[in-house]
Amino acid sequence: MIIAIDGPAASGKSTVAREVAKRLHFDYLDTGAMYRAVTWQALEQKVDVFDEAALKALARRIPIRFERSPGSEIDDRVFVGETDVTSAIRSPKVSSMVSLVARAAGVRRVMVERQRVLADEKDSVVEGRDIGTVVFPYAEVKVFLTASAGERARRRSMEMQEEGHCVNVQSLERELISRDMVDSQRRSGPLMRACDARILNTTDKSVDEVVDEIVRLYEEE
Repeated sequence: MIIAIDGPAASGKSTVAREVAKRLHFDYLDTGAMYRAVTWQALEQKVDVFDEAALKALARRIPIRFERSPGSEIDDRVFVGETDVTSAIRSPKVSSMVSLVARAAGVRRVMVERQRVLADEKDSVVEGRDIGTVVFPYAEVKVFLTASAGERARRRSMEMQEEGHCVNVQSLERELISRDMVDSQRRSGPLMRACDARILNTTDKSVDEVVDEIVRLYEEE
């Protein structure tokens, strides 16, 4: 059983997907973290983010893995080799560059292959931007989360402030809108709703309300 949760940045995908996985005792896979890990490594190694061949080669050799924190019910730590990059991949620098890396068709092909290996033939909640359309088009449950740009900026600013980053909400909102455009217009695996996905607007809903609705969809299968 695959539950695919797609949506733009800061629409609530990660928070909701984690809680759904915990509620149902499913595995959890954050595909966005994989693209962020490639971006982090590209920045560390000074790989040109406009060089698609170099990015594809990097994506093929980067050793990404997920582990559980002590006491956690899901894989919530991200490693590149032996380096824990869970916080580093959420930095403003990585956030500003990840769309450029993720739009590279070669990178996406490599990551999709890995994502299918990680989640296929398991009960998994998988979140991203092209899960229901490209990675797992046969997923039994498909959800597309949305929220207003202002609410998404507010949520992301709170996350970043908790991690010690200083952010401007207005600038962040403009950045999110720009990223939506890049993600939606890329040729490979664009951000889009699968025709059979349920749209859930999370702007005025609590996490529990959204999780309850997705669990109901699962129970109806």
